[in-house]
Amino acid sequence: MIIKPRVRGFICVTAHPVGCEANVKEQIDYVTKHGAIKGGPKKVLVLGASTGYGLAARISAAFGCGADTLGVFFEKEGEEGKLSTAGWYNSAAFEKFAVEKGLYAKSINGDAFSNEIKRLTIETIKKDLGKIDLVVYSLAAPRRTDPQGVVHTSTLKPIGKAVTLRGINTDKGVVVDTTLEPATQEEIDGTVKVMGGEDWQLWIDALRDADVLAEGAKTTAFTYLGEKLTQDIYWNGSIGEAKKDLDKKVLTLRDNLAALKGDARVSVLKAVVTQASSAIPIMPLYLSLLFKVMKEQGTHEGCIEQVYGLFKDSLYGSQPKLDADGRLRADLAELEPKVQDAVAALWNQVTDENVNEISDFAGYKAEFMRLFGFEVKGVDYDADVNPTVKINGLVQA
Repeated sequence: MIIKPRVRGFICVTAHPVGCEANVKEQIDYVTKHGAIKGGPKKVLVLGASTGYGLAARISAAFGCGADTLGVFFEKEGEEGKLSTAGWYNSAAFEKFAVEKGLYAKSINGDAFSNEIKRLTIETIKKDLGKIDLVVYSLAAPRRTDPQGVVHTSTLKPIGKAVTLRGINTDKGVVVDTTLEPATQEEIDGTVKVMGGEDWQLWIDALRDADVLAEGAKTTAFTYLGEKLTQDIYWNGSIGEAKKDLDKKVLTLRDNLAALKGDARVSVLKAVVTQASSAIPIMPLYLSLLFKVMKEQGTHEGCIEQVYGLFKDSLYGSQPKLDADGRLRADLAELEPKVQDAVAALWNQVTDENVNEISDFAGYKAEFMRLFGFEVKGVDYDADVNPTVKINGLVQA
């Protein structure tokens, strides 16, 4: 099959297995080039391990720390002659390279919010790993079924007032204004249920109760704070309420892990192109301008650079970068006044006519396509490829 990209809004409905593998290999090469992380974890569980920051965490743990990893994700395996999702191809590639390096790498595909997947994960840890010393929580989902069987849905809306946001129509490359009505209390509550800290706490409680957390075990969940331009829709919006819930839940987790001499932290990462961020109306334009500024200043980073730095400097560094609320910070370069001031100035200037000149929209689009295995250097996209790829270490219920 010759596979070409088919983009619909903020999603690409095709994925390229060879391109996904090449993208994973590039991230592995980055970690390998930058060296081993001293004192890093050895047995790691990554929840949401197939794309974006979760995939980068699994790669950093395995190839930066020599860790055995168990990844949990919810991806679609293609049928005969039909494509799998990018996350499926990413995970197959990761396992291939990890096993070649002599590392344990297995994966569980299913709803990480469910009790069934929690039980299967714990069984697998007991059987194969004994105990784990790091749990990375990197789940992003539009809905969640809680342990009582209630379905909750997340939403991206402001709170308290309607907000008009500048954005970019990524299909047409034109600047557009989008007005979002404020979230209802029910929508806010649903978003907190899906994207807040409740499921993170359920995971850690289940792992602790099953006695599969090692002494000194750490856990971290990823978050984004942003600055003034994004705060109406993000930190001050419905998704922000969910992220604030992470900040509340982490205090309980930290107390609960104290008996194991462990630790729990929220880690703040910079804005990057992910499947989740692409769905937020303001983010493609903000990212296009941010990339322009940070590339010019020599401080641009993607997922793997961010997470490798987080592991090396903060999670396992001797002088972790902590803010006043106890969060680990890897996003500080994005928040530099010279960066935010430059982005804000461009924000007020951007038009349909100049968007490609004063922003890095081309860079944004290239990063978006790479999420699905396209526009990766060295890949022949006119070649006939087999779309059927197996994940050899897939754990079956």
